[in-house]
Amino acid sequence: MQPVLRLRGISKSFPGVKALSEVQLDLYPGQVTALIGENGAGKSTIVKVLTGIYQPDGGTVELDGSAVHFANADAASQAGVTAIHQETVLFDELSVAENIWLGHAPRGRFGLIDRAAMREGAMRLLTEIGAKLNPDQKLGELGIASRHMVAIARALSIEARVVILDEPTAALSHKEIHELYELVETLKAQGKAILFISHKFDEIFRIADRFTVFRDGQFVAEGAMSETSEAELVTMMVGRSVDQIFPARDHNIGAPVLTLAGYSHPTEFADIGFTLHRGEILGFYGLVGAGRSEVMQALFGITQPSKGAIRIDDQVRVIRSTAEAVNAGIVYVPEDRGRQGAVKGLPIFQNVTLPSLGAVSSRGFLQMAEEFALAREYTSRLDLRAAALDQDVGLLSGGNQQKVVIAKWLATKPRVIILDEPTKGIDIGSKAAVHSFMAELAAQGLSILMVSSEIPEVLGMSDRVIVMREGRIVDEVSGERMTPETLVRAAAGLAVAA
Repeated sequence: MQPVLRLRGISKSFPGVKALSEVQLDLYPGQVTALIGENGAGKSTIVKVLTGIYQPDGGTVELDGSAVHFANADAASQAGVTAIHQETVLFDELSVAENIWLGHAPRGRFGLIDRAAMREGAMRLLTEIGAKLNPDQKLGELGIASRHMVAIARALSIEARVVILDEPTAALSHKEIHELYELVETLKAQGKAILFISHKFDEIFRIADRFTVFRDGQFVAEGAMSETSEAELVTMMVGRSVDQIFPARDHNIGAPVLTLAGYSHPTEFADIGFTLHRGEILGFYGLVGAGRSEVMQALFGITQPSKGAIRIDDQVRVIRSTAEAVNAGIVYVPEDRGRQGAVKGLPIFQNVTLPSLGAVSSRGFLQMAEEFALAREYTSRLDLRAAALDQDVGLLSGGNQQKVVIAKWLATKPRVIILDEPTKGIDIGSKAAVHSFMAELAAQGLSILMVSSEIPEVLGMSDRVIVMREGRIVDEVSGERMTPETLVRAAAGLAVAA
C-alpha cells in the first residue's frame, strides 16, 4: 500500500528554536497513524506544516506520489488536508450548516448561495457520520462533542482525504469518546488517511493502526501498533524508561490550613465541607458535571457561593473576588490554560510576574531585571523548555504553557494552590515533571487541592481523595480504600462493593 501523504526531510526553525529537523511521516488510506511525542517534540509544528499555516524550511511533501506545496491553509484544504483540533475553530453565531459550508457553499442562479442545497447537503453529511444535529441550530448552542461532529462534517464537505485529529477527546465524556471512536471507524471505511494525536495511551492502542514517534523535533521511529508496547513507546518518546511516574513522598501532614463547611452554590454544588492540611495533597475525583471545578472556582472568588464558611488558619475569611483569594493565600491553576491561565501575546516573563507586579516594581515603575529574575527562578524550578523568557507564551507547547501558569502563581508564595486537571493534554514526560514538582511543593509545606479525571494520577499523588457526584460529596477515601473500583463506584452512584 502506498501512502496518500508522505513527508520527507521536513525542517522548520524559529528564532532560537529548531522545531523540526528532517522528520518524516507517512499516512495511509483507511488507516489511523498515531503521532506520539512529548510536548515540544514538534507535533503541533508538523500539523501546521501539513495544513499550510507554516512553510517548511526544507524537505518535501508528496500527495499521491507527486510533490505539492501548501502555500496557505486554503491550498491545503483544497488538496484535501484538514485538521480538527481540541478547540474547534468554528463560529458560534453561524448555524451548523453555515459552519459546514463556510467558504465553499453551493451556489445557484447569479452566483448566490443556495441555502436549500446547503441545508440539504449539511443534513446528508451529518447523517453520514451519525450526528443527530439540526443544521439550522446555532453552533454556540452545542456542546464540545457536537462541535467536533460539525468540524468532521465540514471536513467531509471539502472531500478531505487526510483528516488530522489533534487531541480530539480532551474535553469529552466517556460516552462521547466512544462515539468519536465509531466516527473514526466510519472515516477509515471511507478510505480517509487519519493522523491521530493524543497523550492517552489507552486511546492510541484502541484506535491506531500505526505509530510515528517524534522527539525534540526529530523522527525517532515508526511501525505497527500491534508490534509495540506502551513501555517501548514511552522509551522512544523520552529517550529513557519512565518506570515510576509518581514520585515517592513522605506524607508529612501538618496542621489544618483550609476548612470549608456547608459551602453551597444556587445551581452548581451543595453542602461542601472538607479540611485541607499543611503539606497535604487532597484529590478531587468525579465524572463530568460532578461540580469539582465549580467548587474550586468559587473558592478562588470567580463565582459566589450562596452560603457556607471558609476558615484559613482557624480564621473566618470572606472571599468575594480573585484578588481577595490571592491575598488570603489561595491561587488557582485552571483546567483551560489557554483561555483562563496564560495570556497569549505576552512573553513568558510577563506572564509569570503578572500577579506579582508589586514585588517587581520600584516607586510605581516595573523593574525589568527583577521581572526576569523572578520569572527565571520559578520557570527553572519547573524545567520550562523555551528559547528565552521573552518568547511569546503562545508559541510554547501545551505542557510548557502549563508550567508558566503554575510558575505565575507560585511566585505569589501562596498557602494553598488549586490544580484543576494539572496534566491535562500534556505528555508523559511533562506529567512526571509536574508530579515531581507537586511532591516537592507538598514537602515544603504547600497545601494542594488537585482536581483530576485520571484515576492513576488521583491515586498516585493524593493523600486523601474526595469523590463528588452531581454537586455533592459522596465519599472521602483514604488508606486501603484508595482503589480505582472505590472511586468509580462512588462517582457513578453505585453501592460500594463488600
